[in-house]
Amino acid sequence: MSDALINGVAGAGAGIVAQLITYPLQTVNTRQQTERQPKDASGEELLIASKRLAKRNLGTIGQICQVIKQEGWGRLYGGLMPSLAGTAASQGVYYYFYQIFWTNAEAAAINRFSKGSGDGTVGIFSSLLVAALSGCLNVLLTNPIWVVVTRMQTHTKVLKKNQADPLKRIPPEAPQISPLEPSSPFGTSHAVQEVYDEAGVLGFWKGVVPTLIMVSNPTLQFMLYETMLKQLKRRRALNKKGRNGATALEIFLLGAIAKLGATVVTYPLLVVKSRLQVKQVSGADKRHHYKGTLDAIGKMIQHEGFGGFYKGMNTKIVQSVLAAAILFMVKEELVKVARVLVTGNVGLVEKVKTRTS
Repeated sequence: MSDALINGVAGAGAGIVAQLITYPLQTVNTRQQTERQPKDASGEELLIASKRLAKRNLGTIGQICQVIKQEGWGRLYGGLMPSLAGTAASQGVYYYFYQIFWTNAEAAAINRFSKGSGDGTVGIFSSLLVAALSGCLNVLLTNPIWVVVTRMQTHTKVLKKNQADPLKRIPPEAPQISPLEPSSPFGTSHAVQEVYDEAGVLGFWKGVVPTLIMVSNPTLQFMLYETMLKQLKRRRALNKKGRNGATALEIFLLGAIAKLGATVVTYPLLVVKSRLQVKQVSGADKRHHYKGTLDAIGKMIQHEGFGGFYKGMNTKIVQSVLAAAILFMVKEELVKVARVLVTGNVGLVEKVKTRTS
């Protein structure tokens, strides 16, 4: 089994573990991102806005409890199966290509060093390029899965909102919702059909532009992670205590810090992506109907202000930092186990400790 394949499989497994642990936070965060409260609301819109504000003031834990109370535990895991498939595919694709590109970057660095240039290690710019290329391939291949997941996470919210707010007027041309529909099953096949009926095949690539731009998130994350890890190992080597690897706890903390920095910088793009991927009812308020990335950004600034780009950021920071930390830690442990199982050589564990993929 190749080194790239080992890292791909380990990345997929670690992604699933992280997703299972943090999924309720992800569901609540998606709902927060897709809540729309115009800054110039008046009349019945103000009444609806006040209800949403009260809901947000509950905080993340309060909203989780509210979902459990009103919709049941199952809604916190709406879209879990396609999300797990998406996570496994995303992490597998990302780490597979990341390892291939990283190996080539290392070979190039060693080649330059042999010719008297550089220090033989992969620099920050090369790390950035490796992460960016891996991220772009990942986005293009897996975006359809995340469109379906977003629909499933927000489905109940959209239906209940129309039912729970009797003062909200539904345009005649909008689809009418039967009283029984909120409790009717809405599985993966329903979400796929809904996306296809709405925009055809291209609908599965909604939000791909901001998502491609958001490649800078894992790019920044891995650049920070690799830089901090390299510094840690360098200090260990200078101490000359015969140990220059990183422990699982250290990898957990480095992954958390790296993800925190990347999330704060790129969060507005994540909100725009969620707005584009959520169901948009034909004939609904034009302020909430987006034709594309630039249209969404313009309408959000005009009707919600810049604060609209940071809805639910506190929840996202907790979810993404925790997930990233778990992913890094579990992935490295799985790589070690996979190497031993494939080769039967326990000594290879030390090789893994000297650098991370």
